[in-house]
Amino acid sequence: MNQTILVGRLVTDPELTVLDNGMKVTTITIAVKRNFKSSETNEYETDFLKCTLWSGIAEATVSYCRKGYTVGVKARLQQKHYIKDEKKVFSYPEIIAEQITFINKVKEKE
Repeated sequence: MNQTILVGRLVTDPELTVLDNGMKVTTITIAVKRNFKSSETNEYETDFLKCTLWSGIAEATVSYCRKGYTVGVKARLQQKHYIKDEKKVFSYPEIIAEQITFINKVKEKE
């Protein structure tokens, strides 16, 4: 089973991109705090993870979320390959969101 669950805060406002074929996509970066403290600094470390959202999920996220909002992402991992000059340079897992939950938003300053 290929399933990943992430909960974190949006690092930037999401922006919608429409591709030449009409598909809609956005890439979000979420800050996910680790559940343990670093032995060196005695502070919680944070991972900044990029997630790709397609179609309706992308549109809803752009419409309803802003920087600082907490979201839950149910996703799958997909292996991507970066090729340069006809040689495989490296590969990495891409996080493809299948479902997003809007958990809470940043409180407005009065």
